[in-house]
Amino acid sequence: MPEVQELLIEGMQDLLHAEHQLLKALPKMAKAAHEAELKQAFEKHLEQTQVHVERLEQAFESLGAKPKAKVCKAMQGLVEEGQEQIAEGKEKQPSTADLALAAAAQKVEHYEISGYGTLRTLAEKLGQKAVAKLLNETLAEEEKTDQLLTQICAPILERASEEKDVGDRHARAASASHHAGSRSKAH
Repeated sequence: MPEVQELLIEGMQDLLHAEHQLLKALPKMAKAAHEAELKQAFEKHLEQTQVHVERLEQAFESLGAKPKAKVCKAMQGLVEEGQEQIAEGKEKQPSTADLALAAAAQKVEHYEISGYGTLRTLAEKLGQKAVAKLLNETLAEEEKTDQLLTQICAPILERASEEKDVGDRHARAASASHHAGSRSKAH
């Protein structure tokens, strides 16, 4: 087996493990999301992720390789960051917590976009058109998910900014009230 094909298979093993980690993480992210549209995006991507696993298995079969996962340390770290955002989000405004969740999800998408893009190119160079097609289909879905998250976050960011402005005004008003009370006592 040429070394480049071995590299392709190793990369697919890595992504297979990554996708399996996401099958466990996405329901937790959907549960933690406050915004209905963000929750739906996570749920939809969970369904897509199941298809991504199936496509990877088809790609292994096409290459005559066993669909075996290889530990993806990068995804482990990204999933861990997502778990931290879920935990820390309980102490934040809902819109801010959702933005943090979406940011964690986009880091995952960018990792997958990079991985699937590289593997598609390797498959093309090896003349593995069926494998390249499967990888490209998943790549396109990952890119769409990334774009969807960006669109969903625009109004959430607006709300987060408004919440901060309201919070700042309340803090300034409370501070001014406190200072006025202190001055009147001094006289």
